[in-house]
This record gives sequence, C-alpha cells and structure tokens, in this order.
Amino acid sequence: MPSVRWRALVSLACVAFGAVLAIASAAAPAPPAEVMVVPIHGTIDTGMAHLVGRAVQDAATDRARAIVFDVDTFGGLVDAATQIRDAALRSDVPVYAYVSGRAWSAGALITLSAERIAMAPGASIGAAEPIPKTVKTVSALRGEFAATASQRHRDPRLAEAMVDATVSLPAFKAPGAILTLTATQAVQTHFADAIENNARAAFAYWHLSDARIVDAQYTFAEQVARFATDPAVSGLLLSIGFLGLLVEMQTLHGIAGLIGVSALALFFGTHVYAGFSNGLVIGLAVLGLVGILFELHVVPGHGVAGLLGTVALVASIFLAFGLPFVFVAVQSLAIAIVLSVAAFVLFVRLVPRNAFMHRLTLAAAQGSDYVASEDHRPLLGRSGIAATYLRPAGVAAIDGLRVDVLTEGDFVPAGTAIVVTRVEGARIFVKPA
Repeated sequence: MPSVRWRALVSLACVAFGAVLAIASAAAPAPPAEVMVVPIHGTIDTGMAHLVGRAVQDAATDRARAIVFDVDTFGGLVDAATQIRDAALRSDVPVYAYVSGRAWSAGALITLSAERIAMAPGASIGAAEPIPKTVKTVSALRGEFAATASQRHRDPRLAEAMVDATVSLPAFKAPGAILTLTATQAVQTHFADAIENNARAAFAYWHLSDARIVDAQYTFAEQVARFATDPAVSGLLLSIGFLGLLVEMQTLHGIAGLIGVSALALFFGTHVYAGFSNGLVIGLAVLGLVGILFELHVVPGHGVAGLLGTVALVASIFLAFGLPFVFVAVQSLAIAIVLSVAAFVLFVRLVPRNAFMHRLTLAAAQGSDYVASEDHRPLLGRSGIAATYLRPAGVAAIDGLRVDVLTEGDFVPAGTAIVVTRVEGARIFVKPA
C-alpha cells in the first residue's frame, strides 16, 4: 500500500522535524530579560503615579529582571508619591533606584521604597518636611517614611529625621533641622548601597549590564498635563486668560473672552488631571468666571458680581496649585498679572491707530460717507459726570444726556468728573477731568 507507506513516512518526518526544533530551541540561549527604567524627574504628580503603575504591570507581564527608578526631583504631591511607593512595595519584579541628582521630599519616599539604591557622586536624599507643616501631616508622613525604611531594612530613625525636625541625630544634623544625606553619608548609614558615576555603572553593579533597557513612556494626555502644569507654562496660560478678560472688558465682543476662558479652562483642567486640584476648584473657578462675565455683559458698573468673581477666580488659582506649592502659585500669578497688564496696555495703544485692529474691534465708523450710529462728535471736549463705575466701559451724564462711554483703560469711580477726549462713531472716550 504505497499511499499508506508515504503517509507514515511524512508523519515520521514531521515528528523528527519537530523534535529537532525543540532541541534547537532548548539549546538556544534565551533573550536577555528587559529592565524597565522609569524617570522620576521634575514635579511628582498623579501623571507620574499613572506611569509607574503601568510600568510595574508591564514589567510583571514581560517578566522583566528589574524596575529602575531614575530619580532627580525636588518633590511634589505626597498622595502621588504614596501611590508610587505602594506600587513599588507590591511589585513582584525587584525595584531599584538610581539617584542621579536629588531625591528630596516626596522623591525621598519613592527612593526608600526601592530594594537597592545607588547614588551619583554629589547626589542627596531627604528634606521631606511636609507643607503645610501641621502635627497631623508631620505624624502621618513620619510614619510613612519609617514604615517604608523598615520594609526595606533601613534605619527608620534616619527616615523619620527627614520628615520631623524634632528627631535628634546630632551626628548628621543640627537640632531643629530636617535631615538630608549626601551620597557618602547614605552609603555609610546603609541607606544606599553604592556610589556610581552614572546609570550604566549602577546597572553593572546590579549585574544588569546584559539586560535590554526599556524606557517607560508617558501617554499623550499625561505629557500635556505635565507640560501645562509647569510653573512657567501655567503662568503663560494665566496671562492669556487674564488678557482675554481684560480685552473683553474693552471690546465686549465675546471673542477675547472666549480665548481667555479657554486658556483658563486648560490651566484648571490639566491641574485637575495631574492631581494638584479637584472638582471643588473647578467649581470655584467657574463661579468666578461667571461673576466676571455677568458683570461685563449683564450689569456693568455695579461691581459686586465682578468683585466676588475676581476673588473666587484668584482663590481657585491658588488652590489649583495646591497648598504645598503656594509660593509657586504666587510666582505664576505675579508673572501672569505683569504680562497680561503689559500686553493689555499695548493692545489699548494699538487699537486706535491700527487699521487691522479697527476691523477686529468693529469700530462704528465704517467709512467717510457712512456712520453706523448717531453722531456724537459734538460731545468732543464736553465735561460730565461718571454715572456708573467705568471699568473701563460704563455710563456718563454729559449735557443732561446719559451716554455709553469708554476710558482709555483706566477704572474711574462713579461720581468722578470726566471730559470727552475722543469720539469714534458710537464710541465715546473719556478721562477724569
């Protein structure tokens, strides 16, 4: 039976070929397992906690040999740091840390959660006193540091001294100061295992030189959030937001207001996503914007809605940065105010002189032979009284008539004597007499 014999031969060949492949695959060296490197750089926020959580899961799925935190940070949100710390302690994959610069504040807690620590020459770790400094926050963070150090077989007393200035360690710090260890001190106290010049040398020290390195990457949303919450970028967004509201006060056309509100929405939205603020801050900001826009478009001149809206908006900005970053909030807000006021003054100077700006602001004078409204040129040079608060738009009484007027950007209280300086169609410009 030739056909039966051929089928038997084919089957035998397949079995033999499979056996050869199995032997070859068993004899071939397995590819080196990867090392997941996670950057702990810049401000520690919720976006970074998301990144570390994904990296720990991916490392476990890929059966990586180690996860390495590359640490260089001044600190950040304690909530985000505790999330990262918990992920590191629960990880089935060994977690190491290389301090390439500073592991301060919340960064110190993250570093302590690693099984092994190497530090660059000149690096430091510590300075973790909480802000705001209350009995409750100091006690909670001190316990968190001590528990983490004990979990990784490090001296909990040293960890507590990084948080609480009342811990006495005369060999390492002055009374009333918080502890910060240099790389040499960290090795001497067994907080760190070694001092290595760079990350590659640290990998060699950990016997990971042959491992394939994979860098953990932020998602696009996390990148946007971290970029927009940078103090400089936050200041720029606030500047655009304030400038838009100021120009809206001058033009009342809605376009500038929309741009300003959009910039503020991006500012608050990214701070919420990054974990710096919450829904309460968003609600306070919305209330502030509604109050300001209500003052501009519904009841101009009364001042109450605008004042309350401004207070609510400024308060929401401070809360958006979070209490630990109140000084950053002051810096960003100061930069925003200076830039927006300077840009607004430039805008006010350009509007009356620039033809393109005239088209943007929809000036009433449409041409030499056409006027879109009543001719108010006879009022030029006349004096009157500000009937409402001019901010800079409002109502004035001139020659017994109540007319809508604008200042050149000044805020003029109600009851102030004013004089008409310029008339452009329906736009009557005044200044204090």
